[in-house]
Amino acid sequence: MSKELSYTIEEVSKLLKVSKLTVYDLVKKGELPVFRVGRQMRVDAKDLDAYKENHKTKQRLVHQAPQQSGETKLSSDIVISGQDIVLDVLGKHIEKNSTYKALRSFTGSLNSLISMYNGKGNIVSLHMFDGDTGEYNLPYIKKILVGFPYILLNLISRKAGLYVQKGNPLNITSWKDLHQKHVTIVNRERGSGTRILLDEQLRIHGIPAKEIQGYDHEESNHLSVASAVSTELANVGVGNEKAAKIVGVDFIPLITERYDLVILKNKENEQLIHIVKEILSSPSFQTEIHSLGDYDISQMGTVIDET
Repeated sequence: MSKELSYTIEEVSKLLKVSKLTVYDLVKKGELPVFRVGRQMRVDAKDLDAYKENHKTKQRLVHQAPQQSGETKLSSDIVISGQDIVLDVLGKHIEKNSTYKALRSFTGSLNSLISMYNGKGNIVSLHMFDGDTGEYNLPYIKKILVGFPYILLNLISRKAGLYVQKGNPLNITSWKDLHQKHVTIVNRERGSGTRILLDEQLRIHGIPAKEIQGYDHEESNHLSVASAVSTELANVGVGNEKAAKIVGVDFIPLITERYDLVILKNKENEQLIHIVKEILSSPSFQTEIHSLGDYDISQMGTVIDET
């Protein structure tokens, strides 16, 4: 049993290596009990231990129409990497429409793509900007998934830009404004798509990273970055529009990023690719994602590239 009596929501998110938004969603669904101390929600250590124990990966026996009397089929676990809540919805639809059990990894785009190259992960979500071509994702895939056939499907597009404090007191409007001694940023971890976006913009504008105040202050998700700006631990952060609205900071949109899914094309993934294509083109899935707000679904399901 844990020696700690209880945890804050932020502490739980760090222990589980998920975003605070995911933890709040578990609380809302009643999967993770909480109690309040003033305005703060806390989680008993024993309840967190119970949640982890109940969600340990197990193979499931799924009864289907048997070809032979008494035949059953074992379900397979698949791993979907990335942090956006859209991926949680995708996992839910995959489980609803197949015998797959969808597990989530909250690793950043680049690290997930490298893991796929090394034989880990089934569906990798990507939002990596290439400053030389102005294109998202494909330049990185071609360099990393060398020798692997793959399919790249669009999931959504979304606005990315800068989080600033309410009223934008420092009048931040562009990437160049980060290169000021009185401006302090909060960064994302290495390997994340947001970190790549910042680094590429600094490179394009000829700004040395070592001259950016706060460049080494890293957070592991959009909500933590926005929260750091909200609590004035930093003046600026880079992230997507939805987290700004959740936390309550102002947002300066600077780019529309394409958020794609890559799946390796092999015999084991044939059924998975078919199911994902069907889900992305289904009105029920598209309606659910559209209702979340701040997502462009106009290209959802489009094959961006296929080898």
